[in-house]
Amino acid sequence: MTSEPVALKPRRSLDKIAALQANVEKVIRGKPEVVQFCIAAMLAKGHILLEDVPGVGKTTLAHALARSLSLGFQRIQFTSDLLPADIVGVTIFNQEQQEFEFVSGPIFTNVLLADEINRATPKSQSALLEAMSEGMITIEKRRLPLPDPFLVIATQNPVEHVGTYPLPESQLDRFLLKLTIGYPNAGDEKQLLRAGGAQVALEHLEPVLSEDEVRDLQEQVAEIHVNDALLEYLMTIVQTTRTHPEVALGVSTRGALVYFKACQALAMVQGRDFVIPEDIKRLAGPALSHRILMKERRLMRGDSSPEMRFIQRIVSEIAVPR
Repeated sequence: MTSEPVALKPRRSLDKIAALQANVEKVIRGKPEVVQFCIAAMLAKGHILLEDVPGVGKTTLAHALARSLSLGFQRIQFTSDLLPADIVGVTIFNQEQQEFEFVSGPIFTNVLLADEINRATPKSQSALLEAMSEGMITIEKRRLPLPDPFLVIATQNPVEHVGTYPLPESQLDRFLLKLTIGYPNAGDEKQLLRAGGAQVALEHLEPVLSEDEVRDLQEQVAEIHVNDALLEYLMTIVQTTRTHPEVALGVSTRGALVYFKACQALAMVQGRDFVIPEDIKRLAGPALSHRILMKERRLMRGDSSPEMRFIQRIVSEIAVPR
């Protein structure tokens, strides 16, 4: 299968992406695929959900990506008593001016770390829906734009852990990718122990991309070519999630759209101006598994394993274009 010729991206753009990946990997060692996926999500203007057991580097990864960008950064520690106003802000009465004024919350930033998002109640989680979907916040009938670019990196512990609330489907659908980090291999963990942890490397990270450079790279994603046969392949995967008898809820149109953009962004991260089948296969699980609902899943505890296994199975069964 061949790709139609497309003008190559400037060498400087590729160098910037490579520098960003290398910068993050100074802190997150031995996880190049996870780092690539995070960068691809950022370039595709998508949000990232990191789910794993405590202590494997979810928050550290979010900090490393944020510190590598010359962008505004805020962190919210989600707890059971967190209120929507703690996220978006509140209107108060100014005694000196004798008028009401809006005091913006931490969501008015470029990179927002929503730490342990599933420890907050669904009411508080819902404060992020409009922001993640439209880049806007509605406060007392006023719509306020958020900074551009705007990226949410959320971390969560598995729902089997005490004190967690399963994210509703509407919230999950706002995340472009759902990723797990996993434990490091023995060699990388040994180096981490000798270095005393990742905190020292994290504190010495310097930004490698400016705000304008991030926006420029995001605009270039749309130029990545996708062969018609590959688009049909991608749509076959999506359609299978909607028609398969084991699935109660398939991938939405929004899910298909962001999956397409993520594949373009991943190709760009790897230095190509065209998508290949491997991009579609690698991203199928992270981009789609949290957007479907299996008929026999454990509904009460939100176990996502059946969905991931299902996506991996159908991808292995669907013929790849030649």
